[in-house]
Amino acid sequence: MKVAQLHQYGGPDVLLYEDALKPAPSAGEVLIKVESASVNFADVVRRNNDPYPFPSPLPFIPGSEVAGVVESLGDGVTTIPVGAKVFASLENGGAGGYAQYAVAKVGKVIPLPDGLTPDQACSLVVAGMTAFQTLADCARLQPGETVLVQAAGGGVGTYAVQLAKLLGAGKVIAAASTAPKRELALKLGADAAIDYTKPDWVKEARDLTAGKGIDVVLEATGGDVLNQSLQAMGPFSRIVVYGAASRERKPVNPYAMLGLNQSLITYYVGGWFQSRPQQAIAALQKLIGFIRSGEIDVQIGHILPLSKAAEAHRILAERASAGKIILKPWGEAV
Repeated sequence: MKVAQLHQYGGPDVLLYEDALKPAPSAGEVLIKVESASVNFADVVRRNNDPYPFPSPLPFIPGSEVAGVVESLGDGVTTIPVGAKVFASLENGGAGGYAQYAVAKVGKVIPLPDGLTPDQACSLVVAGMTAFQTLADCARLQPGETVLVQAAGGGVGTYAVQLAKLLGAGKVIAAASTAPKRELALKLGADAAIDYTKPDWVKEARDLTAGKGIDVVLEATGGDVLNQSLQAMGPFSRIVVYGAASRERKPVNPYAMLGLNQSLITYYVGGWFQSRPQQAIAALQKLIGFIRSGEIDVQIGHILPLSKAAEAHRILAERASAGKIILKPWGEAV
């Protein structure tokens, strides 16, 4: 089969399009013929060998969520038939989504809901779940609160802007580095959009709350942007950190947050499926409902053939895509 994999860590060019052995499912696993594979920033983290909850041993095939058709079953699998259309999380350490065939644990394989395309479905587990759970389960967003969404034009951000409104936010402020991404966020329902690369963006954000400060921040940039986001927050506010795209690891002073009763919370989707699977599945079902009802418009920024996986990573690194990037292992591209 064809895969995009790396034999060394480094920049996008270490991703090589080449042949590999087709995997076989072990007991409790399902082999999926992949129709769509989602590109997530976690794939970049693992390509760089940056800190991650799991190691990425070489040779390594990135890709933690796919959609496709069940090709074969491992021993003991009786809940999903061969030929079923499904989407799946491969977030169990091994990854393997940038391939024509991928193996997933049966508990992380979900029938494709009516009304959802494979491209939409394979953005649900990482981007969609992250947006939903950071707002609903981690920050516990309350009606009328103000939400700041960092990286609002990305895969998680485009979900989060829409979900914040659906979950009752009084005001949604979208922060993005380019004008097209800010325009997209406004189109998706944000009340205001700011450029977080400007030196005075914290003042601009606080001014939008009449000086009160932000109630809930979703943050995945890290470094200076994380510390600046803390300055934009108000009393009893919560910041949920789910990544560090800048690769900057700068310290945060928790004692500066103490007087305002602020909270810093972290989120990793794999941990929810591992430790609280029922709550994770419940969140996923709510998310699917929002998409099927038309209340959420899933944003697909680029669709590329698997052979262009390195280009997909360059697009992500250059912040040139609004919404999700999807790879097509069998050559289809738009």
